[in-house]
Amino acid sequence: MEDQDSRVPALETFRLEQAPPVIYYVPDFISKEEEEYLLRQVTPLPFWSLMPQSQSGPSCLEGSYRTGPHEDGPLYYPTVSTISLGSHTILDLYEPRQPKDDDPTEQPRPPPRPATSLLLEPRSLLVLRGTAYTRLLHGIAAARVDPLDTASLPLNAAACPSARPGARLVRGTRVSLTIRRVPRVLRAGLLLSK
Repeated sequence: MEDQDSRVPALETFRLEQAPPVIYYVPDFISKEEEEYLLRQVTPLPFWSLMPQSQSGPSCLEGSYRTGPHEDGPLYYPTVSTISLGSHTILDLYEPRQPKDDDPTEQPRPPPRPATSLLLEPRSLLVLRGTAYTRLLHGIAAARVDPLDTASLPLNAAACPSARPGARLVRGTRVSLTIRRVPRVLRAGLLLSK
């Protein structure tokens, strides 16, 4: 079994040192022209679509969503990669809730606070491996504008040209292409028959 926190040597210069193991953020992973081409290809698709698998087992999930904290589960362990198209977003990472966090006298329960946040700029690549994928929850809060100040800069601000203190980043329509390796033992029919 592969070490869940193993690193990808070709991406080491893009690893976020202060992040839980292992997160890579690659700005401008694709060109503006490639982004425009991909947006033309996915725009006619429904809200999400599972692209056919090749024999090696990768799949591509296209989507545009805002969600509360959640996990994607072990199906795609140990790596998930996402290319952002069209607009930026803020991806929040959360520590999992513990039973001691639930106070039955608290009604309603306050929303969880992110442990850290990442700015995903258009054309960037985000790679989550190991415990960053298997242990942390992730989500995208509903927002039209992301105001940044010195105290709220995302963890990967140094790699993001638009992450400046005082910036007010206006969100547009974002499409994410999520690339995952599906284990070979699974067949598309098994996934789609449920």
